[in-house]
Amino acid sequence: MKLRLLLLLATWLLAGCASERHDSFVTVEEGRFVLDGKPYYFIGANFWYGPILGSEGPGGDRARLERELDALEACGVRNLRVLVGADGPEGVRSKIEPVLQTAPGEYDDALLDGLDYFISRIARRGMKAVLYLNNAWEWSGGYTQYLEWAGAGKAPAPAVDGYPAYMRFAGEFVRNERAQELFADHVRAIVGRRNRYTGVKYADDPTVFSWQIGNEPRAFDAGNKEAFAEWIGRTARLIRSLDPNHLISTGSEGIWGCENDAGLAERIHAFPEISYINLHVWPYNWGWAPADRLAESVEEACRNTREYVDLHLAMAERLNKPAVIEEFGFPRDGFRFDRGTPTSLRDAYYGYLFDRIVESKEAAGPLAGCNFWGWGGEARPAHTYWERGDAYCCDPAQEPQGLNSVFDDDTTVALVREANRRLQ
Repeated sequence: MKLRLLLLLATWLLAGCASERHDSFVTVEEGRFVLDGKPYYFIGANFWYGPILGSEGPGGDRARLERELDALEACGVRNLRVLVGADGPEGVRSKIEPVLQTAPGEYDDALLDGLDYFISRIARRGMKAVLYLNNAWEWSGGYTQYLEWAGAGKAPAPAVDGYPAYMRFAGEFVRNERAQELFADHVRAIVGRRNRYTGVKYADDPTVFSWQIGNEPRAFDAGNKEAFAEWIGRTARLIRSLDPNHLISTGSEGIWGCENDAGLAERIHAFPEISYINLHVWPYNWGWAPADRLAESVEEACRNTREYVDLHLAMAERLNKPAVIEEFGFPRDGFRFDRGTPTSLRDAYYGYLFDRIVESKEAAGPLAGCNFWGWGGEARPAHTYWERGDAYCCDPAQEPQGLNSVFDDDTTVALVREANRRLQ
């Protein structure tokens, strides 16, 4: 017990030393991010499983967490996009484990401890975290789990029933008052939490970059657009009522995730509580770079990406808010998944996006940052699809492991490092 108390005290003191270096919240001033009086631009990473590694329970590996954070820090990565935790029962196909919220309002304390520990460890490195609270997709519960808890029936499994059936069911979330109430309770529990390692309330911790409503929240049907927009606005107001300090974001894919309705995308980002514009770009998933034509499609993917990003930058200028590309990926050469296989096509695509961030900083533009998907680090996937006990590599459980993961021996790592050097 004494040893644990000493370790807690040491972690607290180290976190305090880090906060002296970065004790400010990121704010938005005149449509741009500002930290410590300076423009804040970044090239960060998706690292959704970081809090699981921080746990001392199943799935936890604090030694690996330290190594991964050291590797990210060496690449100049200072902004991490992270899942607060999964929802619902375990043993569900295509869902990651372990699960944080096992039933409405009931939490695995080891995973809450892992989240606290993770925040304390990135704080001492001067890193910031985007914490997303929900998920429109099946791999962490989210929308459909809240619907099940609200009595809406059993959610279709995309791997069995297909995505059309899944999306029809998931679309009910934005119209189901009980499901939204359960999620609102979760928001209150997490945003109001106090970190047991630092003693600081999350709402007062500048380590948090942004509270994010969810991962790729969608209406999922044209008939749900109004309810979707109202839910985004209502949730943003709830978070602001709990936390006056932090940025708030949607987690949206942008126009693509708003039923391809640019007006809806602008509407959900226009709420005064929403601090900046989110967009995601997925050339393979969106058909811009088919698996059998990856090499021939890189230039087309860059052209389509430029047009898509520019639509959102025009929106950013109208709303006087920054924009962040919080997810993007590109498969390995030959559509292979194994670590050690070439990533020349991915590097070309990432290089294009990194250049845009650097150019935006040089021009004091609204494109303020990006988070590539995703950091796989030292993971060595054991199966094509994630199974309990496998190492986490950032590809979610329903996708081939290694599809979009950036491993620590990929040439992409040097690209990230150089791009962050240019942002300094």
